[in-house]
Amino acid sequence: MKLLILGINFTPEIISTAVYTTGLAEAMVRRNADVEVVTAQPYFPGWKVFSGHPRFGWTRRKLASGVKVVHCPHYVPAKPTGARRILHHASFALSALPVLIWKGLRFRPDLVLIIAPALLAAPFGWITARACGAKAWLHIQDFEVEAAMATGLLRERGLAGRLAKRFDRWIHHRFDRVSTISDPMLAKLKAKGIPEDRIFDLRNWADLSAIRPMPEGSSPYHASFGIPTRHVALYSGNIANKQGLEILPQVAQRLAHRDDLTFVVCGEGSFLKGLRRLAEGTPNIVFHPLQPVERLGDLMGLATLHLLPQIAGVADLVLPSKLTNMLASGRPVVATAEASTSLAKAVKGCGEATAPGDAAAMAEAIERLLENADLRASQGQAARQRALDQLDSGRILQAFHAEALQLTGAFPAEVKTSHRRIIQH
Repeated sequence: MKLLILGINFTPEIISTAVYTTGLAEAMVRRNADVEVVTAQPYFPGWKVFSGHPRFGWTRRKLASGVKVVHCPHYVPAKPTGARRILHHASFALSALPVLIWKGLRFRPDLVLIIAPALLAAPFGWITARACGAKAWLHIQDFEVEAAMATGLLRERGLAGRLAKRFDRWIHHRFDRVSTISDPMLAKLKAKGIPEDRIFDLRNWADLSAIRPMPEGSSPYHASFGIPTRHVALYSGNIANKQGLEILPQVAQRLAHRDDLTFVVCGEGSFLKGLRRLAEGTPNIVFHPLQPVERLGDLMGLATLHLLPQIAGVADLVLPSKLTNMLASGRPVVATAEASTSLAKAVKGCGEATAPGDAAAMAEAIERLLENADLRASQGQAARQRALDQLDSGRILQAFHAEALQLTGAFPAEVKTSHRRIIQH
């Protein structure tokens, strides 16, 4: 099978969507697929093109795994407002277009997989598939139009908002398969009118071999970060506006009386300077940059508990990808999400969910866990078991591979994939 992937985030980016797109591409190569990728010059989460990559040119490379990659130039705003994000995605779509035309003519894929975010580039991916007789698959990591409106980046009644909603409704119905990562997001696809036999359940996964439960206090990061306290409340990942991260300094201030707890924020992003300003004068919160991906297991093991803030209104539009490795680490998760949302359901039994923006409630949940070692242990064990049951990369990627083969005609139609799940509501 020949697989062409179009997505704005890919390695050498080491967090969020890039991790899963890269992992899927390399897993398909291991399953004897010929895989080529069209992506952007790496820029995330710092919103700055990585050193060694040109801002205005195309580059080609071949990964050690055998995946062939073309990086396309694009506009990268230092401060990604709503309008600038649209220009950012539009510029990638335009710079990817000639590459897609060439790939369609030369590579002639059997399947074109488009990863959203990067929905503005999706029509070009769809046209490429149709022009060369390939099947077209859209995979949704987040519903970017609805999320942009929920976070205020787009005004629903503004011209850009109205056009975005029309485009969103149109593009989702063009594909042979549409997949996403959580039950509420699958239900949203059905609500959009997409036929059930086109909807596929493709979850993000955890690296269960690299991330294993560690005894509390045993991570080498305790020493390398110079952490003097027994307990660590850890947030690691993208640091962006509209994520609800401003709650973390407030929570740290409420727990400043505890001399056994340090808040560690490990990441990069457009809101990092703003978050640092909010944390000024709060000595129990410290900041570190993103750590090498090969040390992710040690970093996850640093946490006594993980922190996962999220603002109200987006919990069923985006399921944070960082949650998978939090669960794999066997540590409780304290999230901010309403009880009815997919995020709250995802951490139920594996941690605590408090109301978005309620610093007092989040602080109380953290303190409750710190005071009860048995509760921490039981929730951590439940988190690891949930990862083993639901987030195993081998099962998830094998399910995708089988469905892709069947969709492209290389898999016998009468053979059913038991792990394929279409929502039934």
